[in-house]
Amino acid sequence: MSEQQRRGELTERVKNKSKEKLGYEINRTELRLMPYIQYILMNSQKLETCHVNSKELETLVKWKDRGFIAGRYSRLRITKDFWDAMNEILFLAYVDVV
Repeated sequence: MSEQQRRGELTERVKNKSKEKLGYEINRTELRLMPYIQYILMNSQKLETCHVNSKELETLVKWKDRGFIAGRYSRLRITKDFWDAMNEILFLAYVDVV
């Protein structure tokens, strides 16, 4: 029987997908930050630092260091590869397959 996916849960298959797509296993903070990043990139492209905590800011620095994101918080940009990886991870973690 396959693993039951709960919405937003960092399961083994989500971890495995992140290793496949990003080259490392994401943590819960990264998983929970991804929907917000997706939302702001599709809308204002402006990250409101008052809406993220210190661990999430550390994650953004980590992603910037890895080359996944660029720009300032007032004009956040993202690579196509990270966008695709993030959406696949979010699909598994939040939407799931039928």
